[in-house]
Amino acid sequence: MADLSAKARDGLTANDFAEPGKRAYPIEDQPHARNAKARASQAVEAGRMSTGEKAKIDKKADAVLKKA
Repeated sequence: MADLSAKARDGLTANDFAEPGKRAYPIEDQPHARNAKARASQAVEAGRMSTGEKAKIDKKADAVLKKA
């Protein structure tokens, strides 16, 4: 996965995150989109996230993955 420095992350717009309100799960490129989906799955399994939240993250990440 491509490195994302703190400075670069701060420069991303809200649309570059799967959860823009929390600025969580950056999805500015394909590697980050795949990672967001994987982390969301782990969060659901651990009970930290609902399946509805995961579905929203997956939908946004899938849109990034389909662009290429």
